[in-house]
Amino acid sequence: MAKIRKIEIANFRGIQRLAWCPSPGINCLIGPGDSGKSTVLDAIDLCLGARRNFQFSDADFFGLDIENPISITLTLGNLDDSMRTLESFGTFLCGYHASTGIVEGEPSADAEVVLCLNLTVASDLEPSWTLISDRATQQGIVKTLAWKDRVALAPTRIGALADFNLGWRRGSVLNRISEERADASAALVKAARDARSAFGDKAEQQLREALGIVTLTAKELGVNIGAGAKALLDSHSVSFGGGSISLHNHSGIPLRSLGVGSTRLLIAGLQQKAAAKTSIVLSDELEYGLEPHRITRFLGSLGAKEQTPTLQAFLTTHSSVALRELSGGQLFVLRQCPDGHEVRLVGNGDGIQSTIRLYPEAFLARSVIICEGASEIGLLRGLDLYRLDQGNVSLAALGVALVDCGGGDTDRPYARAAAFQDLGYRVMVVRDDDKQPTPTVEQAFIQKGGTVVAYRAGRALEDELFGSLTPAACQKLISFADELHGDLIFHHLCTVSNNTLTFQAVWDEIQTTGELSVEHRATLGKAARIRKAGWFKSISWMEEVARTIVAPDLTECDQGFRALMDQVFEWAAYEPR
Repeated sequence: MAKIRKIEIANFRGIQRLAWCPSPGINCLIGPGDSGKSTVLDAIDLCLGARRNFQFSDADFFGLDIENPISITLTLGNLDDSMRTLESFGTFLCGYHASTGIVEGEPSADAEVVLCLNLTVASDLEPSWTLISDRATQQGIVKTLAWKDRVALAPTRIGALADFNLGWRRGSVLNRISEERADASAALVKAARDARSAFGDKAEQQLREALGIVTLTAKELGVNIGAGAKALLDSHSVSFGGGSISLHNHSGIPLRSLGVGSTRLLIAGLQQKAAAKTSIVLSDELEYGLEPHRITRFLGSLGAKEQTPTLQAFLTTHSSVALRELSGGQLFVLRQCPDGHEVRLVGNGDGIQSTIRLYPEAFLARSVIICEGASEIGLLRGLDLYRLDQGNVSLAALGVALVDCGGGDTDRPYARAAAFQDLGYRVMVVRDDDKQPTPTVEQAFIQKGGTVVAYRAGRALEDELFGSLTPAACQKLISFADELHGDLIFHHLCTVSNNTLTFQAVWDEIQTTGELSVEHRATLGKAARIRKAGWFKSISWMEEVARTIVAPDLTECDQGFRALMDQVFEWAAYEPR
């Protein structure tokens, strides 16, 4: 069946311009909210769906500008022979080059034969669906797609009204999994007089194959419908057509009464069985109504793990579970740019897949802060919680995600950052300065628009804290470390100072003088960051330190350190124009 090779959208809702060549399998659009993901699915549905009566309004025009018509063009490949005939479609057959995404006016030996279906809506709000090509335009030829072809191409939308597909209605997935049909007219008359069950035995014979497929699919996906599916007269139907017949469980309860998640899961499985007749699926917010393990089943039903997928699925999600389940080759970031929208493939490059597995939430954010280690994550989280208590907007509300690159190689933060930067995310790196990254690596990151916040004068975070905070705050740091680690603090100080500085000596200095010497500050910083035994080397420890000790001290401490922290939060709050 046909698959969409190219999508072109102009002046539709929040999208002024978009051109995208999707993959033939799973196409999951991700990115921050209000970036236009649902609009893309609606555009496909409106252009390709078998509908005659959709009501457009001025709000469907980009910027409410009704002078610029809505235009949605879908380039369709993998066409059935009936849609490649010269007699019917000769003037409209075009050539598509997958390597470049270019659609040329005529088919050629090295191009796939395609048709371009266009939906245009002008200021009169009357939609017009036509096939388009350069040759047809030059010759003044206009052709619409026959209704039977529209029905054959129409995608299945798994959404809020998905239970439509649980009856033998026109265009439902049940009419696509089998050629069998049941004549309900006579049975309905008898059922009205006698009982709904009078039709059951006849329908079971007429729809045996379809019912078997439904029963097997439900079993495979863990959807409980009892001993098997039945086709009984729909008690709510007033029609004497095929739509009067719907799926029921073995007790005669309509399957439309299943939960939202079960309904979506079952329809996804049935769509896979019907892929030979219709191969395009749309699902907005795919995780809706599904527990994590059922999200996995749902994606599996759409062919997420198939080497050669039979379905072409267009999905959107804000679920970290879904991102972990999909590969980078199935994920696409939708972004608004100065010249319109663009879609970027996440891909399977170095570090990408591991980043998706470890930090899927970051791919759903607007901006990303790459932290050198867990301590920086905890520091920013603690400061953020304190700022939230003071009435500021949180990092999460600003669409900022924190990513831990795990320390190690000094260039690692930039490798992780590059994965996000190449996809159009705003990226900041927060790093220690005791070990320097490769200058060219850091400079390349900055030249591409990245921001770096590094601690000062060769310091790591612990050096910065003990070197910048007031003596009273340093005393609180030592006390908190003592609560966490006890005698270990004493041994660390002895090791670093060659037995010249003790916990008690530091404590007494602060208590008696209200000061803390530069030398002792440096020693404390080194002791606090001893490798694999750091005093605050966990997200939760540093989060508590930042919220209760560091944040309240920022107005009194060294203002150079405060400026670094302010830089992070000012960057997070910045709204690019």
